[in-house]
Amino acid sequence: MSFPTERPRRLRARPGLRHLARETRLAVEDLVLPLFVQEGIAQPRPIEPMPGHAQHSIESLLGEVESALGLGLRSVIIFGLPLEKDAQGSQAWHEDGIVQRALRRLRQAFGADLTLIADLCLCEYTDHGHCGLVDGDRVDNDRTLDTYRRIATSQAQAGADVIAPSGMMDGQVGAIRAALDQAGFSDRAILAYAAKYASAFYGPFREAAGSAPQFGDRRAYQMDPGNAREAVREARLDVAEGADLVMVKPALAYLDVIKRVASSVDVPVAAYNVSGEYAMVKAAAARGWIDERRVVREVLLGIRRAGAQTILTYHAKEVARELPCWTELG
Repeated sequence: MSFPTERPRRLRARPGLRHLARETRLAVEDLVLPLFVQEGIAQPRPIEPMPGHAQHSIESLLGEVESALGLGLRSVIIFGLPLEKDAQGSQAWHEDGIVQRALRRLRQAFGADLTLIADLCLCEYTDHGHCGLVDGDRVDNDRTLDTYRRIATSQAQAGADVIAPSGMMDGQVGAIRAALDQAGFSDRAILAYAAKYASAFYGPFREAAGSAPQFGDRRAYQMDPGNAREAVREARLDVAEGADLVMVKPALAYLDVIKRVASSVDVPVAAYNVSGEYAMVKAAAARGWIDERRVVREVLLGIRRAGAQTILTYHAKEVARELPCWTELG
């Protein structure tokens, strides 16, 4: 009786061997927890399509971050919801804006133990809901860059370690890098949303952040889902302008893009496991259709395997609780 000369199953037969042979691993340090802070509320407001998440007051935000740190998480990204909006999004750079106050309180409370990432965009702050200043029915790219400079400097002054421009304006990274350096913040990193697609997976986030556009859509500045070479071009441009990290958003429908970007740049690559991806898992798990724990594990390992070193995910806290047990899942 002849036998195979190679037996890959040997490395699968015992849990210890499976663990030793594992090619892709996930650590708590790989994860970033997105959080929403709402001006003018006293208690957190649950976000219905995103179970387990809420629009926080500054006080409840502090408690949420303390809980995250206790689980071993070290990085959060903050999105702000101002009480008042205007055409310029002026609360985005105000010294006492909701994000600026939150950043100062978090830095005071947790010091260097916490890496603070500030999302930089205008959609949450403008009354029209677009990511830049508008001229009629179009977004004015170059005029928006001046506003981005002001926001970045304000966020850095408030304590942000990382500025994360998400508006997909041409030249945004170079403008922000120059502004930060000129203001004495050359030590602050830029995480560029380099490949942010015009995606249907953002629906729950737009409810959470109150950022749906009031007219038109964002396809004039967010990327076409059919394009991958363009994502590589965008990432390379952002690196050339001074990005320290680049990001692909969303993640699951764009694993090939993550792979291509990771193979094309020499900076760390992040991926955003977005609100719609999170909501799908939660909805299916609530109906008993999937094993949530195993599905989340596969999702995040797949994103890591594609080439993302960092994952922004709403699953971060639950994963941090479960990671010590994940080896039991095979």
